Amino acid sequence: MHDPQVVAERLLKTSAEHPDADAHIDWETPFEEGAWFMPPEWVSLYGTPLWRGMDEASRVELSRHEMAALASGGIWTELCLMQMLGRYMAGRDLTDSRTRYALTEVGEEARHSLMFARLISAMGCRAYPPPRRVNHLFSLTSVVYGQVGTFAVTLLSEEVNDLVQREGMNDERVHPLVRQVCRVHVVEEARHVGFARTELAHAVRTASPANVRIQRELVGMTACAFMAHRMPAAVYRAVGLDPATARRQALANPHHRALLQRSGRKAVAFLTEVGLIGPGQRHWWRRAGLMP
Repeated sequence: MHDPQVVAERLLKTSAEHPDADAHIDWETPFEEGAWFMPPEWVSLYGTPLWRGMDEASRVELSRHEMAALASGGIWTELCLMQMLGRYMAGRDLTDSRTRYALTEVGEEARHSLMFARLISAMGCRAYPPPRRVNHLFSLTSVVYGQVGTFAVTLLSEEVNDLVQREGMNDERVHPLVRQVCRVHVVEEARHVGFARTELAHAVRTASPANVRIQRELVGMTACAFMAHRMPAAVYRAVGLDPATARRQALANPHHRALLQRSGRKAVAFLTEVGLIGPGQRHWWRRAGLMP
């Protein structure tokens, strides 16, 4: 296992070498007519009967709103992570390298939230925040996450959204501005994932068996809530589709379900390795769409 102090020191040095990466985004980049806002294969309705009945312009428009929804979800999860990291740091030695990296990560998450908000505005879209009940649920449960839950949820939220952005930043069919934003986020989140993995492995090793049992269930329930609201019905309404029909086809779409499982593969494998997903928790992860 990696030493958490050594990992934190390395990440601090890397972050210092690349400060404010999003400052280099050219926000004046024009939007090219007909270009996508994410790879079309990642649009939730790709290949469905509704998709086959849409013209190219409507499909591109749906990709615009789905990217706005992912960016909105990104802002919300970054805010949640900042709260959890704040609890992690409370009471810790502020000169400790792990605490200093957590502070660095909070600063980067705040910049990412601003970057996503600016992207939504640049695309001319509304934001798609999660329902109030999800906010209330997080407020109630986040206080009992502890370090195990904090870094498990961090890993989940960062890794699940990584693949679509990683493929989007290299796809020349996607708007250059969107690709720039994706590239910044992917590079910086790679450091956050490394920190979360190291801290999570350490937290599980030092936690009591009873606490680990509780966290297994809590993290599984969080995965379900997180994925259930990843693509709001309002996205489909915004492009003139019947929300109930579109959501039903998206949830049943075998192509999109396969992509979601791919996107969660690394996180699920690591959480299983450290003992946070066992046979008794697999039903949560299947319901979340992250396990076959």
